[in-house]
Amino acid sequence: MTQIFFYYNADNRLSAATALIGKVARQKKAMLVYAPDREIADTLDRQLWTQMPTGFVPHVRSDSPLAAETPIIITHDAETATQHERLLNLSAEVPPGFSRFTSLVEIVGQDAQERSDGRERVRFYKDRGYEIRLINLAEKR
Repeated sequence: MTQIFFYYNADNRLSAATALIGKVARQKKAMLVYAPDREIADTLDRQLWTQMPTGFVPHVRSDSPLAAETPIIITHDAETATQHERLLNLSAEVPPGFSRFTSLVEIVGQDAQERSDGRERVRFYKDRGYEIRLINLAEKR
């Protein structure tokens, strides 16, 4: 069964996502980033290029010819991806096909709408029997 991790109280959702993706990349693990909103995907792409002062986090879009050999992939279509390890959801909704992944990561900011959307997703997963690990990012500062 998919492990679900909810990081909540993020000051900035995309900055928290960038930091988490950077950590995954440094551990040499794979992650599919589901970002169906083009603006979010573009912003994340830019942030990953400048995440570290002397480098970037190696990543590509799912339509890149290098997608098969790159561990961090940004996609707008989680259902057709070939990766099945970790899925980071940057959508306000439950990502399609999430149950085929080993783990699902959700990041929720402090904005009222983000929190409301996050609570709905938590209920969705709990109603289907998934255990959810909650991580308060405000305590990590």
